[in-house]
Amino acid sequence: MTQAKSLSRLDISDFRALAARVPGTSLIEVSRNSHVYHGGTCDDHVYVVERGQVKTQMVAASGKRCLLSVHVVGDLFGEIALLGLERLDSAIALTRTVLLRVPAARAAAVLAADGSGDVLARHLSLRLRQQQQQVADMVTLPSELRLAVRLLDLAERFGQRGPDGTRVDIAFTHEDLSEMVGTTRTRIGQFLKRFRELKVVDFTTRSHLTVHEERLISWISNPTH
Repeated sequence: MTQAKSLSRLDISDFRALAARVPGTSLIEVSRNSHVYHGGTCDDHVYVVERGQVKTQMVAASGKRCLLSVHVVGDLFGEIALLGLERLDSAIALTRTVLLRVPAARAAAVLAADGSGDVLARHLSLRLRQQQQQVADMVTLPSELRLAVRLLDLAERFGQRGPDGTRVDIAFTHEDLSEMVGTTRTRIGQFLKRFRELKVVDFTTRSHLTVHEERLISWISNPTH
């Protein structure tokens, strides 16, 4: 999970500076709940979050959605365009969001000219590894434990540590969490109620949460106690 925290900010974190040198790069604004791109399309751009938050998700043939990741300021997403492949995921703004929209082929050429192709390859392989781990968790872990693992991951990636726990200032809904975990919103509500009773999470506002990481890690290690 520590690796997952740094995926979008590995050496590729300089992508924002690199984007300024890529011809055709532009700033775009996306309203809340609007798509940046849709699955099944061949968008030939990659994106960097300048302001706001974006989620990426996949939709199965049955219509069931799976939330893959959330991207915040400085994060790079949509990297499959660098390989010239059709997108399988969709990207949706969680808030009013400003993005750097970077032509993928031109960005790859600039990276190659800089001798940074290995950085890009490492970034892409780590992103794939993160998604493979998510799939493995979906298959092998019970849903309550999957939620606990995802909450810990969210705290490590997005949280601000303080004396009262790690506050995650992203407005995740029960629907978002159900898409991450692969269960119903009703069960998510039941699990969160239990986690609050166990004092491993608190809701400081209606949708923002505080995670008590050490307690949650202890519970994950022994979820039957």
